[in-house]
Amino acid sequence: MLVNTLKRIVVAFALALPGAAIATVVAAPAAHADGCYTWHRPLAPGSSGEDVRQLQIRVAGWAAYRGIVHVDGRYNAETTAAVRRFQSAYGVRVDGVAGPQTFAKLYELQNTDCTPKHFSYSELDNGCRTGGWTGGPLSPSATRAYALRLMWKLEALRHSLGDKPLYVNSGFRSYTCNRQVGGVSDSQHLYGNAADLTSRTSSLCRLAREARNHGFSGIFGPGYPGHSTHVHVDARRENNADKSANTTTWSAARCGI
Repeated sequence: MLVNTLKRIVVAFALALPGAAIATVVAAPAAHADGCYTWHRPLAPGSSGEDVRQLQIRVAGWAAYRGIVHVDGRYNAETTAAVRRFQSAYGVRVDGVAGPQTFAKLYELQNTDCTPKHFSYSELDNGCRTGGWTGGPLSPSATRAYALRLMWKLEALRHSLGDKPLYVNSGFRSYTCNRQVGGVSDSQHLYGNAADLTSRTSSLCRLAREARNHGFSGIFGPGYPGHSTHVHVDARRENNADKSANTTTWSAARCGI
């Protein structure tokens, strides 16, 4: 871990140097030994590529009210706005450009498997406590990819609620699990794209209201049938495998939503 940390420090320092030094860093071997992701160049409007896509996954939770960040590898206006909100939330220079300070904060927030530091795959793969990411409509790898995006949105929501713990009562569910718990037949839980949340420090209504600012296109809470004890959040608008759910749907009547 020390070696990987030193590599990251060297890369971040070099990114701050003049252009010629940046070119040298880009040509250097990638520091991927920790199993996660390392950026090798500053990213700004007009950039494109896998490094932009990886950034978008991590800042998607900082979309505008009712907005989302499309994870498409193109550094466009919605990505710029999300980066600016991320920077403001974490005390990084707000310029909409992902450079050394922004990357340093992302490295601080992510685990070695690229999950955000306050959430884990095991926590999201817990619909019926069976594990494995199997038995749903997608392959295990595709389901995990949706879950990873969701976790970064949960991390943003957690931060906005004062960095107090959020508890995931139900994450991914197989078809069998979904039937056992009485889930709707087209549940976003089947895709690893949803989580049922509770908090010991924030009311369910506060949780539901705040979720509107963090890229969740599905929110169901108090006042919606079966949701008096938790808040359901999902990212249905980004679920390319379920075209029927490609809308924004919020309902928590007791919370004014």
